[in-house]
Amino acid sequence: MTDRKDELAANLAKVEERIAAACAAAGRAREEVTLVVVTKTYPASDVRILSGLGVRHVAENKDQDAAPKAAECSDLPLTWHFVGQLQTNKVRSVVGYADLVQSVDRSKLVTALSREAVKAGREVGCLIQVALDAGASERGERGGVAPGGIEELAGLVAGAPGLRLDGLMTVAPLTGEYAGREQAAFKRLMDLSTDLRRAHPAANMVSAGMSADLEQAVAAGATHVRVGTAVLGVRPRLR
Repeated sequence: MTDRKDELAANLAKVEERIAAACAAAGRAREEVTLVVVTKTYPASDVRILSGLGVRHVAENKDQDAAPKAAECSDLPLTWHFVGQLQTNKVRSVVGYADLVQSVDRSKLVTALSREAVKAGREVGCLIQVALDAGASERGERGGVAPGGIEELAGLVAGAPGLRLDGLMTVAPLTGEYAGREQAAFKRLMDLSTDLRRAHPAANMVSAGMSADLEQAVAAGATHVRVGTAVLGVRPRLR
């Protein structure tokens, strides 16, 4: 356990250095960027170590892994983010532990989240996942709504009982005009965030950037970066 704690502490320190350097280069205060550690495929024991090292935000992308892990770590002062593509049949479980769902991309999901949040007596924060590789009305390869669909979906979230519209999220696309152009993709997300905040001023979260491209996200203005591999190590290949 001590070896793992040392490993995670060293990795976390390197990521912190990267975020601090990126903030300095962009003329931003370090406090403007929140690190969300993506703990998918890693055990609850790692989450416990990370909490002890000062991590306050963790993310998961599969409910079957996340639900027992969140239950095991329910005594820790953590904010849980759900970042994966979410099927409506998993919504009840996810609402039980997730403080924020970063992958809201369709009206059916908004309806399901609202219903279960009200039943659970919880308020769940929602980010609209934006697909920058989508056409005018399509969804993206990795989920998400096309930019043209943000306004309507945001209105649904903002008006839904039990939900709170917190902002936007994207994953750097692998195809389309922004493929390989992470900085441009994140800048586009910031422009979309500016548009969103005209109608919803409190929806000021912008979640973008992962282990490989967090610097570009910070430079563009992201408020949250989602880092997994750089903190926890390379995940074992799934069989």
